[in-house]
Amino acid sequence: MRFNQFAIVCLGLSGLSSAALANNAELIERGKYLATAADCVACHTTPEGKPFAGGVEFKLPFGSLYSPNITPDKETGIGSWSDEDFVSALHSGVGKDGKHYYPAFPYTSYTLMPEDEVLAIKAYLSSLDPINQAPPENTLSFPFNQRWGMVFWNMLFLDDGRFEPEPEQSEQWNRGAYLVQGPGHCAECHTPRNLFQALDSGEPLAGNLIQGWQAYNISSDETHGIGAWSEAELVNYMSKGYAPGKGVAGGPMAEVVNKSLRHLEETDLTAIATYLLSTEPQQAGIARPETKQLSMPTEMGLGSNLFAGACASCHRWDGKGNQSPVASLMGLKTVNDPAATNLLGILLTGHAGQEQQIDQRMPRFAEGYSDPELAAVSSFVLQHFGQSGGSVSAGDVAAKRGNTGH
Repeated sequence: MRFNQFAIVCLGLSGLSSAALANNAELIERGKYLATAADCVACHTTPEGKPFAGGVEFKLPFGSLYSPNITPDKETGIGSWSDEDFVSALHSGVGKDGKHYYPAFPYTSYTLMPEDEVLAIKAYLSSLDPINQAPPENTLSFPFNQRWGMVFWNMLFLDDGRFEPEPEQSEQWNRGAYLVQGPGHCAECHTPRNLFQALDSGEPLAGNLIQGWQAYNISSDETHGIGAWSEAELVNYMSKGYAPGKGVAGGPMAEVVNKSLRHLEETDLTAIATYLLSTEPQQAGIARPETKQLSMPTEMGLGSNLFAGACASCHRWDGKGNQSPVASLMGLKTVNDPAATNLLGILLTGHAGQEQQIDQRMPRFAEGYSDPELAAVSSFVLQHFGQSGGSVSAGDVAAKRGNTGH
């Protein structure tokens, strides 16, 4: 545990015994691990902002929401919150002074967490430096800006109960089910939503378009989901961000890997993999392309020429990748999506987290290439490596630039 955290805990607690202080330190470390599993930092930290200070924008069809400050600042954060306030927020979506939260905050998943784990997270957040920073005001249109309406939403869609292990399943399976359904809140991104922005219970983990990126089907279906993955491949993906020939984490999923999953214990990652591979298969979303033998095309056009100059040295014409398995394109859903949703996102924003090795980083091509050029190379990638027959227009690229800010 870092010294500054321990010092903060000790302030005002000097009358406690050494055993009590040690227990408090253990509680904070436990809360830190749970906050990491819940990926709290991703939703409450802007790209250039201070951790947990809020202000992250969530664009919805009817306006934008901004995440709150969850540092222990008493004016703009949660410094004045009681334990009951915090538990109520995570279990019922109702925070201090009866403020109702929208389901962009995944309390419908966090409600599965037992109270002691919720309070461990609060202990960790309370040990951080307070940051005085209020988030921007939400821009939701009427009637969605009426928070009292969430009372009726919760009556319909919130199952306010804690996780109950299934006795016929193994301890590992139950641990994975808890992490996926509770703190990990995987369904919040990977399950389609209905007209009321609640999770569609009829298609759990079947994939969803969120914030301009495809959150792929992660049910056990072999074609559309992760049923063809081995447990080891899933663990590698969650800990390193890739599984050769199966998937590479990009966009928001790369952030989940970098800020949350890769920090979890291997036993927990294995438990998550065990559970996901047992889920009900959902035949929805983007399918994995079939493996095929590929080589350099005999006739070259704009797209293939651009691929030759900017891409082939890393990805190869057969898609097997040079230097690093991260460069493999064969078998990826990214190249089989006719809309090229994630492909365009990666081309424009890159894939270059500082946590990754240098040979696993892909630069962004937003500045060096025009919309027609990126459309041409994207269309070539879809048609050469995938089976969807997808084609991308310059207008598609321009629209994606607008969504990504690149």
